[in-house]
Formats: sequence, C-alpha cells, structure tokens
Amino acid sequence: MFRAALFDLDGVVFDTESQYSVFWGDVCRKYHPELPGLENKIKGQTLVQIFDAYFNGMDEAKKDIVARLDEYESRMTYDYVPGFETFVSDLKANGVLTALVTSSNIAKMQSVYRSRPELLDTFNLILTSENFSESKPAPDCYLQAARELHVKTSECLVFEDSFNGLKSGTSARMRVVGLSTTNPADVIAPLCQLVIADFSHFSHQLCLNLF
Repeated sequence: MFRAALFDLDGVVFDTESQYSVFWGDVCRKYHPELPGLENKIKGQTLVQIFDAYFNGMDEAKKDIVARLDEYESRMTYDYVPGFETFVSDLKANGVLTALVTSSNIAKMQSVYRSRPELLDTFNLILTSENFSESKPAPDCYLQAARELHVKTSECLVFEDSFNGLKSGTSARMRVVGLSTTNPADVIAPLCQLVIADFSHFSHQLCLNLF
C-alpha cells in the first residue's frame, strides 16, 4: 500500500542545485584552492557535515560562510522542479500524505517561505535539520517522518537527488525514487528503484507500480 510521499527539498521540490554549486564553488576556491571540484564532492551534505570535514578549527571562515550563505539564500530563486505542483495535487487527490524532509535549517526555510508561502500548505508535515539528531545518510529523518504521519516504512515512497539522501531513504527501508537533477541518472540508479528527470510525466498511478 502506498500511503505517504516524502520529499527532499533542494533538487527535488526546488531546482536550486545549480545555485548552490555557484555559491560553494566560490567558497571552496577561496578557502580550499588545493581541492578543486570540492563543491561537487560536498553536494547533499549538511552545513555541519561540511564544516566538520573541511573547516575544522577554521572558526572565522565558518562565521564568514554562515553569514554569506544566509544572505545568498535570501536572494535565491525557488523555482519548482517541473511537474512538482501537478504531481503533489495528484497525490493529495488520491489520499496520499506528503512530507518535506530536509537537512535545511529553519533560517533557510524562512527565506523559502517568504518566496513560496504556499509551501506551508503543500505538505502534511515539514521536518528540518532541527528535528533530528542524525543527518542523512542516516535514516533517522525518514523514520521520524513515518512515525509522525502514522504510516509504516513499507508504505512510504521517498524522492531524493543526492547520494546521502538516496542512502537515507534506502536505510529507512523505504522505496526510493531518484531525481537526476543533481547527479547523472546512471550513477544514482543503483541507489533507488526508479530514476526520473523531473515530475512532468510522473503520477500517483506510476507510484503504485513500485509497490
């Protein structure tokens, strides 16, 4: 039975990954010029994970990055991944619960809500990084979403684009659809049941085929 659809935010609901690539490209060239392409390696990681791995002991750099990121996110455009709005309406019409499960923090989400206030009414549940202790690829966030929606993990379908997110949904023992908005389809295919480019030709009926 298919009862709940759980969505990541960036690269799944909103087509923002190219904007983050620009931001982190500038940051990485400034602070880690010895690691070319680092902005690609850190895709899908939380700010805490990035800081722990590459900015340990660099307190001034971290303060600078947080300030720049907050300002940057307040100016970002939040365009929906093609077909998302129609797809979610289709899910709701068929009684499917929806949740946003993101590693973004509340400060970032405030910028999102200012740009897209309707997002608050789009989902039955919204979980941010403040709602769980272990970030993706740990399964905690998706397991919590299932608990709060009062559904079984076997009744959930996860939509993700990043490696960490795909691994998180799989570790939660949920079915996973990968979006090739951030990484090539053939690369993420082993981590999910199905890969789609966007939601343009996707539907509730096609979701049922995965169960």
